Amino acid sequence: MQVFVTVVDLGSQSAAAEHLDLSRPVVSRYLAELEDWVGARLMHRTTRKLSLTAAGTEILPRCRQMLELSGDLQAAVSKPDDAPRGLLRISTSTSFGQAQLTKAMAEYVKRYPGVSVDLQMLDRTVNLVDERIDLAIRMSNDLDPNLIARRLTVCRSVICASPGYLQEHPTPQRVEDLSQHNCLTHAYVGKSLWHFEQDGEQVSVPVQGNISSNEATTLLQAAMAGAGVAMLPSYQAGPHIRRGELVRLVPHAEPRQMNMYAVYASRKHMPSALRSLLDFLVQKFPETPEWDVGL
Repeated sequence: MQVFVTVVDLGSQSAAAEHLDLSRPVVSRYLAELEDWVGARLMHRTTRKLSLTAAGTEILPRCRQMLELSGDLQAAVSKPDDAPRGLLRISTSTSFGQAQLTKAMAEYVKRYPGVSVDLQMLDRTVNLVDERIDLAIRMSNDLDPNLIARRLTVCRSVICASPGYLQEHPTPQRVEDLSQHNCLTHAYVGKSLWHFEQDGEQVSVPVQGNISSNEATTLLQAAMAGAGVAMLPSYQAGPHIRRGELVRLVPHAEPRQMNMYAVYASRKHMPSALRSLLDFLVQKFPETPEWDVGL
């Protein structure tokens, strides 16, 4: 049943064999044995793709239930002090992954050596089920209500530019001054309008510039090269501001904050590794994260 479900999820016997660390003939044999036991053909096999028969469509959810029950049985008799183990697939943005999460995962697997982490740096919203992602780190104020999320901390942004850029351009005193600057914009967040809280009021400022990107690390590098003014997450820009490589601008105005969540698909049958990772992340990224201290 595990082979059958994995073949369906991954779309091929070869992919299932690699994922389960089995040979391709063994995968084919297990599928054939399951079909013999059920008494019906479960899959149409062609050179291009696999598709389920009516019988396969009927028993697939039941196989998933059987596998979940099997996991429950194993969990019921496992020792409570058993260390977490297994593979966790984690999705995060490139900027947060490089700036913060990779280091945190190195600490986590050192603490729990039985766990392996497959870290996916993806600057898009992933489908947890289709892409077999166990946990995704998301910055949002509007999460999909169908997902289960555990809030970690707040994601703040800062406005900054390089000392070189500021030598050639007047330093903005208020957020409205940003409209007169070359602003480096994110393709998905604040492409043409930056939102602030200034003097207790909500202010939106139209911005434009000659560099835009779908990934914050690119904007960071462009800002450090003197290309313009950028709105960057504090977890990423903070170290560069402290070293003097970037200068924080209009510090009295706070760009719109977003919440940081750890998102997963289901609370049922949660592996101990995923549960331990969630607890670790909550401790690692508190309400006032270390990257915001003194910024």
